[in-house]
Amino acid sequence: MKTIKSKTAKGKSSKTKLAREMYGGEWYEYYPLGKHVVAAPGVCGGRPTFKYTRLEGSMILALLAAGESTEEIVQDYDDRRLTLGAVKEAIRIADKNLLKATRLLRKAA
Repeated sequence: MKTIKSKTAKGKSSKTKLAREMYGGEWYEYYPLGKHVVAAPGVCGGRPTFKYTRLEGSMILALLAAGESTEEIVQDYDDRRLTLGAVKEAIRIADKNLLKATRLLRKAA
């Protein structure tokens, strides 16, 4: 089982293990970024997607930035089983990483 190293909000090292499960008769491997958002090496170049989909988190964030509401987005992607909780999780992950990048920039200055 592979692991990736990352830093927690307090600067401590943490490891995220590669999860592997059977889905639709095939093995699905991913690094969990949350309950709904994952980075699957074999899906969308490993960019964050919603679990079991090829729906990229960045695309959903772009729709929000363009003015669509979370409710509209969930309704538009209902066939992909996108939930309100999944969209909110993507927003939290983006926020957390934006704040992390800002702290890194301050340290570098």
